[in-house]
Amino acid sequence: MIKNSVPELYLENQLCFPLYAASRLTTKVYAPYLEELGVTYPQYLVLLTLWQFDKLTVKQIGEKLYLESNTLTPLLKRLALKNLIVRKRSEKDERTVIISLSDEGKQLKNKAAEIPQKIVASFDDDSLTEEEITSFQKTLFKLLVVLNK
Repeated sequence: MIKNSVPELYLENQLCFPLYAASRLTTKVYAPYLEELGVTYPQYLVLLTLWQFDKLTVKQIGEKLYLESNTLTPLLKRLALKNLIVRKRSEKDERTVIISLSDEGKQLKNKAAEIPQKIVASFDDDSLTEEEITSFQKTLFKLLVVLNK
């Protein structure tokens, strides 16, 4: 085995790797709960924003989720096909599409309300405290702001 003489390139010294791996594994934890709802993880994120803010433009949803419109638009179309959202052109500016929850999308919120507790319960490891998770979440949000500049 050839030993890399550049420690900066060691996998364990990369910021990107644990973020990537943790994101992938976290999404995997969500999968069975989201399957019950009939949505993917990105679709769940869109629904979360709408459950919080009710009506948003495509641009506003993209800003909140750090997604470009070319990624978001097909996602929204699929949610509309599932009758979970309503897409409507703004009367003030036809270029602006307003997204809101359908009745089915609103009802799904009740079923989804259990998911965060189930996720926390799935972390059945005493080595990670609730304080550490909260602190890590705050740090990640700071990192998002820095990276999005």
